[in-house]
Amino acid sequence: MDESKPLKVRLTFSVILVGVSLLFAAVVTDHWAVLSPKVEEYNATCEAAHFGLWRLCTKRIFMQEQGPKEKGCGPISLPGEHNCSYFKHFTPGQSSEIFEVTTQKEYSISAAAIAIFSVGFAIIGTICVLLSFRKKRDYLLKPASMFYTFAGLCIIISVEVMRQSVKRMIDSEETVWMEYSYSWSFACACASFVLLFICGITLLLIALPRFPQNPWETCMDAEPEH
Repeated sequence: MDESKPLKVRLTFSVILVGVSLLFAAVVTDHWAVLSPKVEEYNATCEAAHFGLWRLCTKRIFMQEQGPKEKGCGPISLPGEHNCSYFKHFTPGQSSEIFEVTTQKEYSISAAAIAIFSVGFAIIGTICVLLSFRKKRDYLLKPASMFYTFAGLCIIISVEVMRQSVKRMIDSEETVWMEYSYSWSFACACASFVLLFICGITLLLIALPRFPQNPWETCMDAEPEH
């Protein structure tokens, strides 16, 4: 029996918890992408936006003259009047025409739904690992590892759907948005994919039975015939 196995499981689980925390941060925050229109006049206000899986937030920013390479409105961290609203397809009655007109709502719904699957897999995996800490329940580590791997795959698919959404929005002729960048929520989602996927595979390898190092170990471990 590998006496270091419980320590390996706990170390891997600690890293997984970091990945799960990043996953939750990405899903509930609204800084996946930042959009800004082209600024033609200075010493006036312009409207920048940032959005996540559920909400679109706009901010009116007073712009002063920028450098020759800076033509967008922002950065979004500048002070200004801030307004957030949930996407219309999630809460009927709320207004989010900017997002609805410039991209298909199917992208947003798909990204949000896949992210929810990712959160669900992560929660089930965590429950399995916590139950496996009890005696004679190491078999739960294998399904837990698969749940974490699926969670990582789901969140990276959600990231790709969101990336395609932003690209379609910028390429649309109806949109006023000219500049875009991905923000820290997007980075949290990517980091959670790396941690959950790699640690899920690592947890599976730890959970697998140890291969015999010598040919006669299998014979010695066999049960005697009666």
